[in-house]
Amino acid sequence: MDVDALMDTQRAFDAVAPTYHRANVENPILAAMRARVWQAVERYVPPGSHLLDLGCGPGTDEAHLAARGYRITAIDLSPAMVREARQRVRARGLDALVRVEPLGIHDVDRLAPAEFDAAWSNLGALNCVTDLDEAASAIGRRLRPGGMLIASVVGRVCPWEIALYAWRRDWRRIRVRYGRTATAVPLDGGRIWTQYYSPAAFERTFAGSGFRCVERRALGLFAPPPYMQAFAERHPRLIERLQRLDGAVGAWPGLRAWGDHFLVVMRKV
Repeated sequence: MDVDALMDTQRAFDAVAPTYHRANVENPILAAMRARVWQAVERYVPPGSHLLDLGCGPGTDEAHLAARGYRITAIDLSPAMVREARQRVRARGLDALVRVEPLGIHDVDRLAPAEFDAAWSNLGALNCVTDLDEAASAIGRRLRPGGMLIASVVGRVCPWEIALYAWRRDWRRIRVRYGRTATAVPLDGGRIWTQYYSPAAFERTFAGSGFRCVERRALGLFAPPPYMQAFAERHPRLIERLQRLDGAVGAWPGLRAWGDHFLVVMRKV
């Protein structure tokens, strides 16, 4: 485990915690990606199930899913994010359905004994773990047989990013996602250590811990990446059309391996 990388990541998220929920929900690209994960959870896991959120941030997902009847245990590496999540859940009267703990994904074995019906991880939290093999094993131990894992993961091949930085002739920036080790990604003066994955490599890792893929689709294939929020706000109709196109063809073989993120649904067998 790279403790220094985890501490950098924790400090970066602590610093942005007070504004992170608002920044996310006001970003139309991120909001659409988040909604895809919600739809997958609701499609594969019935209300009333006990879910494990791997990297809850400020509790945006908790407020949505608990209101639909799910019981949730949520964890996050950042203590400041945990405080935000607890406040958000409390303000909505969902305390009885949601428990939030200050634990990283690498700490999932430290949770009180419990077997979960499903786990989910939104918007790249699993990209920040320092050992994905260990995380996959630990997650597998906490899910019941037949339990689901639903994750949106930052991918390697983002067509918009390649086109943008090729136009700028910034070849080094294009290569960032293809590194063999974690990369420091800036966040408001801090840095988040991020490992990018292809869908095939991610699925192989979890297959080693007893998971089988049942669905995969691209997120942000034709729509631009979330850091292009200003462009999206200037061209809302274009973004809506591109997001509809993502929805229509994002699960096609070949295309589903690309995109700023990918959404993968796996079952513990």
